[in-house]
Amino acid sequence: MMSPPYRSYVLVSLDQIARNYRNVRAAVGPGVEVMAVVKADAYGHGALEVSRTLIGEGAKWLAVSSVDEGVALRCAGIAARLLVMAGFLPSEREALVEYHLTPTAHSLEDVAELDRMAQRSGHPLAFHLKIDSGMGRLGTRAQPGEIVAALRALRLARMEGLMTHFASAADFTSPQTDQQVARFNACYTALREAGMAIDYAHLSSTNAIGYARTDAWHNMVRAGHALYGYVSPPRGAARKQILDVQPALAWKAKILAVKDIPEGTLVGYGGTFRAPHAMRIAILAAGYADGVFHRLSNRGKVIAAGQLTPILGTVSMDLTTIDVSHAMGLQPGDAVTLLGTEGDVTLDAQQIARVAGTISYNILSSISARVRRVYV
Repeated sequence: MMSPPYRSYVLVSLDQIARNYRNVRAAVGPGVEVMAVVKADAYGHGALEVSRTLIGEGAKWLAVSSVDEGVALRCAGIAARLLVMAGFLPSEREALVEYHLTPTAHSLEDVAELDRMAQRSGHPLAFHLKIDSGMGRLGTRAQPGEIVAALRALRLARMEGLMTHFASAADFTSPQTDQQVARFNACYTALREAGMAIDYAHLSSTNAIGYARTDAWHNMVRAGHALYGYVSPPRGAARKQILDVQPALAWKAKILAVKDIPEGTLVGYGGTFRAPHAMRIAILAAGYADGVFHRLSNRGKVIAAGQLTPILGTVSMDLTTIDVSHAMGLQPGDAVTLLGTEGDVTLDAQQIARVAGTISYNILSSISARVRRVYV
């Protein structure tokens, strides 16, 4: 394809996202529903286009972080069930009802408030209740008996799902995940024995799917990172990874200028790079405002003319300088690869994350809105 006419852009393969979704479905089998996580603009891939693709593949449930994200998808015509996972503010309550979003309750106070909302609207309201099984973040720490009492008091709201979230599902040196599963299952069993209907029980996201923690699947899993081509590297003696997924995004930036510099030239803010010899450098139309991590200064690499080449000097807000001494034919307007594959050379989000001292989720979701998304 011709190079898009943008300074910096990502190429998103919707076909690869569809394949990744199908592979998740195949891994968990027909008895487990796959909720597709499209929060944070589908991890930087574009929530609307990704949602349309996943619905076309049969996804019935999508997960977002906030009410705002859910409303944006509804207004764009997305009709699938939308679970709002990260809570809701008092000012967002009416939008939950108006846009038919499914809230997650994180406390018994949330449960009571959802019932009041349902009564005010005159319509039933289904919600999912999150259990803090040991991550110490969102979720109720109430005892099963307290939860049962709160659920029995409901008039128009109904608990449709019970969920939790793992803190370290890829860490096989720690018992934390097994402990979380046990706590969740104890609560789930107590609620069922008390006569509470639970349509969906979901604990597992990508890592618990990818490493076949089947005891934590129940009848629904939440696939996020896997849809975009990644499973976190394990710690310890991991089970065999069962997911075959591939990255769906490549990030490009155009060259704005090429110049030859003599030995001793200082490059970038603070003069943090001094040319050890005569060099040819290129200045790219992407910087930390686009998502190129500042910590990649003098440490990171890009792919130029099919070869890995270093970032020189300090990454600026809008610009990044690289060494192109190996590629004398590169000119302004040519594209280099910040993330992706050229020929036999690959630079993926996990590789970049190791250099930047972060995680691959952070790399993908930090690609800013001003970087144009191109769907292929």
